[in-house]
Amino acid sequence: MPALVIIIDEYAELAEQAPEAMDDTDSIARLGRALAVTLVAATQRPTQKAMGQGAVRSQMDMRICFRVREQRDVDLVLGQGMLTAGWNAHKLNAPGKFLISAPEHDIPRRARAYLVTDQAVADTAARHAQIPRQLDDISRAATEETYTSQPRTIPVNIEDSTEERSDANSILWAALSTAPPEGIAVGELITITGMSRRWVFWRLRQLAERGEVVQTIRGHWRAAS
Repeated sequence: MPALVIIIDEYAELAEQAPEAMDDTDSIARLGRALAVTLVAATQRPTQKAMGQGAVRSQMDMRICFRVREQRDVDLVLGQGMLTAGWNAHKLNAPGKFLISAPEHDIPRRARAYLVTDQAVADTAARHAQIPRQLDDISRAATEETYTSQPRTIPVNIEDSTEERSDANSILWAALSTAPPEGIAVGELITITGMSRRWVFWRLRQLAERGEVVQTIRGHWRAAS
């Protein structure tokens, strides 16, 4: 599995209700592959605005299309000319049936999905939550490359010595110093410091370069001593 999976449900609603977010999804699509990030965009109502432009569409190597109401939606989801080529997603006639389009499929391929209940999801999540996970080689390499690469240039206002950031630095160091052996999650550091994700990662990089903190597992940090 990739290091990170980002799932956007009702992708068309995102395009309509928060169009400014589309720049972020485009960035994820363009840069995510190199960082072992997989983007899953799902929608029950495909629209030209959501599906017809941007880097996201060009990066959709695998597309799954359940039954659509309008013939024109076939090309919208699977790509221009797919309806003419015989990809008749509007004629799928049973629950769970879908067409899958991938680079290795040059003819329509039908498949059928299982019905997964909420209880089955909860049971599976609870069972696997108890199993320690190890990153695969691709994910581990992407993680190491991310944190060993040269840090990006930080705007001056992030480095300003303000009372707020001084307090946040103290809180951050206290949390890292008292963290358990497995470390403390970045999300918790963001919450307890009250600072942005960008600021927390910037400070962690600084401390890591000085050898004062270590990353125990992906997304978890603690003081080195």
